[in-house]
Amino acid sequence: ILLGVFTTFKVSSLLNKTILKGVPSTFILELPPYRKPQIVKTLVHSIFDRTLFVLGRAMAVAAPAGLLIWLMANITIGDATLLTHCAGLLDPFAKLCGLDGYILLAFILGFPANEIVIPILIMSYLASGSMVDYDNILQLKTLLVDHGWTWITAICTLLFTLLHWPCATTLLTIKKETQSWRWTLIAFALPTLIGLGLCMVVNLAATLIF
Repeated sequence: ILLGVFTTFKVSSLLNKTILKGVPSTFILELPPYRKPQIVKTLVHSIFDRTLFVLGRAMAVAAPAGLLIWLMANITIGDATLLTHCAGLLDPFAKLCGLDGYILLAFILGFPANEIVIPILIMSYLASGSMVDYDNILQLKTLLVDHGWTWITAICTLLFTLLHWPCATTLLTIKKETQSWRWTLIAFALPTLIGLGLCMVVNLAATLIF
């Protein structure tokens, strides 16, 4: 948490000194007139204007992604699934970051919703055709260790979880609020580059020292 806060302040400072230099920054908070609470109106407004809008936007992104994940896990080329072939292609670069191809692929496929990254990773390791999850943490530990995880892998995975691209719904919100593809791209690329760079440094340092 402290690393995330520190990184946020440092990146904000860097942006203020570079591409945002000279751009005025203001924050205006408008307080509405005090009225007697209208519970029913508030609930209706919250459900239709907020909750359903967010859920609809999430479904529009998550449904195609779910279909893609299922196809990749069930389409076989040669003696391996498409998921396995893609992980193999990503593996050399992922190793530089202290990860493996399956971990990096899980983050990519989890772009619509970050909470599905671990289920995708488990599905990939188990060569299962559907997403699964473990209730017992010891089972998950055994699975990860059996697939080559070390403490370096765990730390780099945590770092990349903290510092990587926002989910698709967040990027759609950024696009809507800024009305700019440029800032949306920056919001995607900046944390991703920082996350990959930090993982590379940690992996290299840990490998050389230990």
